[in-house]
Amino acid sequence: MTTTDFSRPAPVPEENLVRDLAGVDAFAADAVASGVVDRYASWAREHASALGGKVWDPHTLKLANDAQRHVPELRTHDRLGHEIHDVEFHPAYHELMALAFGSGVHALAWTDDRPGAHTARAALSYLWNQIDGSTACPTGMAYASIPILRSQPELAPWAERVAVHGYDPSFAPIGEKSAATTAYFMTEKHGGSDLRANVTVARPVSRRGPGEEYVVNGHKWFASAPMSDAILTVAQTEGGVSCLLVPRWRPDGTLNGVRLNRLKDKLGNRANASSEIEYHDAYAILVGEEGRGVRTILSSAEYTRLDFAVGSAGLMRAALSQALHYNDSRTAFGSPLAELPIQAPVLADLALEWAGAAHLAFRVARAEDDQDDVSERLVSRLLTPVAKFWNCRRVSAVTEEVIQSIGGNAYIEEHPCPRYYREAPLNSIWEGTSNMMVTDVGRVLEREPKAIEPVLDEIRPAAAEHPLLADAVADIEESIKNPEGTARWLVTRLALAVQGALLAEHAPSAVADAFVASRLGTGWGPGFGTLRGADHAAIIDFARLG
Repeated sequence: MTTTDFSRPAPVPEENLVRDLAGVDAFAADAVASGVVDRYASWAREHASALGGKVWDPHTLKLANDAQRHVPELRTHDRLGHEIHDVEFHPAYHELMALAFGSGVHALAWTDDRPGAHTARAALSYLWNQIDGSTACPTGMAYASIPILRSQPELAPWAERVAVHGYDPSFAPIGEKSAATTAYFMTEKHGGSDLRANVTVARPVSRRGPGEEYVVNGHKWFASAPMSDAILTVAQTEGGVSCLLVPRWRPDGTLNGVRLNRLKDKLGNRANASSEIEYHDAYAILVGEEGRGVRTILSSAEYTRLDFAVGSAGLMRAALSQALHYNDSRTAFGSPLAELPIQAPVLADLALEWAGAAHLAFRVARAEDDQDDVSERLVSRLLTPVAKFWNCRRVSAVTEEVIQSIGGNAYIEEHPCPRYYREAPLNSIWEGTSNMMVTDVGRVLEREPKAIEPVLDEIRPAAAEHPLLADAVADIEESIKNPEGTARWLVTRLALAVQGALLAEHAPSAVADAFVASRLGTGWGPGFGTLRGADHAAIIDFARLG
């Protein structure tokens, strides 16, 4: 006869405890990312796989967690009382930066001239955003800044070092460093997105004009990565709003007049220092002509906005990977959770959201690879704000639903999901809010009405096979004639139609058919898990890592 020992805890069945996701190549096992690279930048496959192997490495996960827990600290003075206005980071942050910059996440598009370099670089950014969103800010700013830095001979030292596949955190002038980082300081406390309302001023030291020395005085309200070696900023000059490069150090080796007032206490992105700063006779170099600063600095927005669309798709992928791993590994009522009739539709719905977002982001990256083609330039101009708007809006819903799909364990800070959840809303704010993206789409259609044609031309072949896509094309064409009051609807419809067409071309029919039926039809509910008539198992299998 067996007796139960009530004096000890009952043994826990180890087979139903879900261990951390590990030992997977997040690139090679990702059907969308690996497929895109194979088609358009096959030379980068090994490079991407090397980074993909780091995504779910336990050490990398610990670095990302430690960097978020031990937030950066402001150091305005050294122990002797000298002003330094520097930021001190946990060693985990520096190790992450070294891995990201050493992998070329920030610069591959500009350092490799083989076809598909922007696509390859987008794949690296997609993978990196699965690791850590905080360090994705410096990589994205570096990516966007390199063309500006290369546009003017006086900026060559910065262009050369920012493009280096390496990381040098030393507190030293640019001539003493092996690699460099850049930042953008644009918004002011009263103006927000309206850069023409800025009151920061710049005056020439002697002569006016591109490449000449200026002195800047004023403030900036949102200044991320303030410890960067060079800052691209905007200020009022005699000729109007102008773009300037503000180095961290003056040419004579003294610290430049950039004072960090305090660091922001943010909802997420906590490992990335964001500050409020003041310019006090800060040495600067004029970039481009006076009065063309908004145009100059926003020329890089094409790249930062692309990066946030890519980054949001990567964040969806990270959350989805966690959801699939947990639901495949844990059982209830005699079956894996992923096979339960109540859970399978949710996971399949999340997989559709990721697949559409990833394909849309990579399509924009591909347009950057073909800027010699007029049609591709138009695609880039129109779809960049569309992708930024839609992907960055949807990622918050995805991360929240993933937490639901795992349960209480995903609400605990030891799990990566709380970090994803806090990170998600920021992508829709940085580099232009949702309303700004919708406004930009309207501006493109007003100034370049032909921009819609190459986009619709890509949708039409799939529309011939999918009546709902054909209806979407007709809706878009009609809405463009009278966009007043329907701007968000138009941009949403456009994003979904492009995603549907891309999935029809590149994804299994079970995935494409379910996406088009749910996103463009009338039978899909506002939340996840309301798919009807879809092959849930096939969709989930497409999204699995391996």
